[in-house]
Amino acid sequence: MTERFTVSLEAELANAFDEYLRRLGSRNRSEAVRDLIREALVREQLEAQPIQPCIGVLSYFFDHHARSLSKRLTQSHHAHYDLTLASVHVHLDQDHCLETVLLKGNSDAVQAFGESVMTRPGVHHGHLYQIPFGKKGT
Repeated sequence: MTERFTVSLEAELANAFDEYLRRLGSRNRSEAVRDLIREALVREQLEAQPIQPCIGVLSYFFDHHARSLSKRLTQSHHAHYDLTLASVHVHLDQDHCLETVLLKGNSDAVQAFGESVMTRPGVHHGHLYQIPFGKKGT
């Protein structure tokens, strides 16, 4: 069953939202609002219950020449084999790599592992996306 409600926006905000939808390729406002609500609820759920089962997607961009970084990252992944489901390693050029790692475990452990990877010297950029796992409706 679908429940309808009305949202009023100032013209400037509505125009900016429509432009955002065009950039994302969203089909309509309702779909986009549903996605934004789900994202906010997931974020709130993870903040309210920091220890719960989750799926994580960790992506990071790094310089593989940086002080044995590749070796240290591999050692870290092996030390946390219980969290890692799969990983993809891409050589972007002669100096830089991108890795994406699929993780599964308690959200606090996934968060700690992600932060330990992303804060290493030589990792230029990283992002961890977590999704609560095992509860219906999220």
